[in-house]
Amino acid sequence: MVSYKELGLVNTREMFAKAVKGGYAIPAFNFNNMEQLQAIIMAAAETKSPVILQVSKGARNYANQTLLRYMAEGAVAYAKELGWEKPEIVLHLDHGDSFELCKSCVDMGFSSVMIDASSLPYEENIALTKKVVDYAHQYDVTVEAELGVLAGVEDEVAAEESHYTKPEEVIDFATRSGCDSLAISIGTSHGAYKFTPEQCTVDPATGRLVPPPLAFDVLHEIEQKLPGFPIVLHGSSSVPQDEVDTINQFGGALKAAVGIPEEQLREASKSAVCKINIDSDSRLAMTAAIRKVFAEKPAEFDPRKYLGPARDNMKKLYIHKIVNVLGSDGKAC
Repeated sequence: MVSYKELGLVNTREMFAKAVKGGYAIPAFNFNNMEQLQAIIMAAAETKSPVILQVSKGARNYANQTLLRYMAEGAVAYAKELGWEKPEIVLHLDHGDSFELCKSCVDMGFSSVMIDASSLPYEENIALTKKVVDYAHQYDVTVEAELGVLAGVEDEVAAEESHYTKPEEVIDFATRSGCDSLAISIGTSHGAYKFTPEQCTVDPATGRLVPPPLAFDVLHEIEQKLPGFPIVLHGSSSVPQDEVDTINQFGGALKAAVGIPEEQLREASKSAVCKINIDSDSRLAMTAAIRKVFAEKPAEFDPRKYLGPARDNMKKLYIHKIVNVLGSDGKAC
């Protein structure tokens, strides 16, 4: 058993309470490798923003659970090395799909876990979430649950259709499950292809696809039902068109990729939404930088020469999200 506190990590409880009260959101950035982790920590340390390091089931298998433990501990030490005196860093399991996986993460030093039983019938969702909560809370690990279904594809998570969270269910669900935060569905979606062209309108000035607006009426009703309760938005990458253009310019084939407009995420950040997940944007920034190097320097084979620019591009993206979208800069010591 490894306690996250031994690794210098924190859970989300105090972090979320401050965010809800302060009208900003905590960035939850997914990572799979060292360069992504470096970029996240550099951005958070530079902006003094609390940050959540998210690891999916697939990323955990890819990186190895033992290495992840030491990477998280190293991330805290690295943040201090960069001048962040008291880092507020969470290691979080994203979309845990079983009690066994969540338990394993708690036992290996994660400070927060998500149990995603949203595809199960309502009562089964509550029962599985409560089982995870009962175990995790023994070790002061916080638990995120999900109510409603997001469309799209992200690692092992896939759904063809979304189903908005039903506001009339949230009080009962949160009370009976005991979860610490709740991921809801209001129109966000996983992946880089969040909407079909048929769901979008076309901006006459740019010719780009404009996605349908988020269901803020559902969000506001949930806020009224659960005042002050931490709400989470998954599938919230904006799919920056400059990164998509760079990828396509240098041999990529990302057609009709469209994300959530940043102004809508900015609005959500000022509500009870205190955690916003961002994964695809990081992948796009990394891939764009690597493709550019490969195209412009085809003789290059030193990984540092293309992963370095990729890391720099991701850091730039993370700082932009923290400062200009989520408003979490300067909120940590």
